[in-house]
Amino acid sequence: MECHYCGRTADVTVESDGVRVGLCEDHFKERLEELSESSAFEDLQDELDIDRA
Repeated sequence: MECHYCGRTADVTVESDGVRVGLCEDHFKERLEELSESSAFEDLQDELDIDRA
């Protein structure tokens, strides 16, 4: 699978409702950084009950 953004080989793929999306490591890190800066990240942590020691 190829990265959704740049066409390089995808390092990470996710699937939801039958739709698969791949991201290279660089674009995965960029999207994760954007997510970590949003309120949605805190909501996701609460939903998944993630607790770092």
